[in-house]
Amino acid sequence: MGRVEGKVVLITGAASGVGKENALLLAREGAKVVLTDVNVEGVQAVAREIGGAALALRHDIASEDDWHTVMAATLKQFGRFDVLVNNAAILAMGTIEETTLDAWQKMHRINADGYFLGCKFAVAALKEQGGTIINMSSLAALSGLAHFCAYSASKGSVTALTRSVAAHCKQRGYKIRCNSVHPDGILTPMITSLMANIDPANITTQGDPMARMCLPQDIANLVLFLASDESRYINGSELCIDNGQMAIDA
Repeated sequence: MGRVEGKVVLITGAASGVGKENALLLAREGAKVVLTDVNVEGVQAVAREIGGAALALRHDIASEDDWHTVMAATLKQFGRFDVLVNNAAILAMGTIEETTLDAWQKMHRINADGYFLGCKFAVAALKEQGGTIINMSSLAALSGLAHFCAYSASKGSVTALTRSVAAHCKQRGYKIRCNSVHPDGILTPMITSLMANIDPANITTQGDPMARMCLPQDIANLVLFLASDESRYINGSELCIDNGQMAIDA
């Protein structure tokens, strides 16, 4: 216990799924958590579950004004800021032939523009004291997924952004680490909505050693490690949670 004791962690997309699991685990390990989402009722429910160590805020991550508001509220409530978990994202299917420009731009507004703004605001807040940025990317950024054209490209942007931020901060002498997390599939409401008539118990490693699906808790365990000082030499890295799928694809 206490692996992130005293740290203030801002988690976007925290109303459900991976973001919620991140918040619950980090709070149990001693962090103060700022939970943001466009789903206000959702983050408020998670904050109530955690108690006084949590602050829930409405947040459109693609809005620069919202980032100003969220960062100011974080500092007012807790007096400091240590870790950003860029987690909020949207997902939609579509090949290169099926994807419209409107769908492409909508995907990038959240998954790319939103993460850019998060990194920009986090670096500004952390460059004097140091801290950590954790960007949720995807295996889709590293291995082509034909049916997720815009999503794959948006997560590719997150991956490249992560390396750029890590390099910039190191060259400037900022004690800021920036890493990306690359799951293959995660059993969240966003994913299961695309998987009608499939029993989740049959598609995780609990039921199939070849499974490509993990649970939100599996991601939260890695996020906890990256948010803690235990990972102090991990910077600019792409960490896969994919049950060896990249090795198979290679």
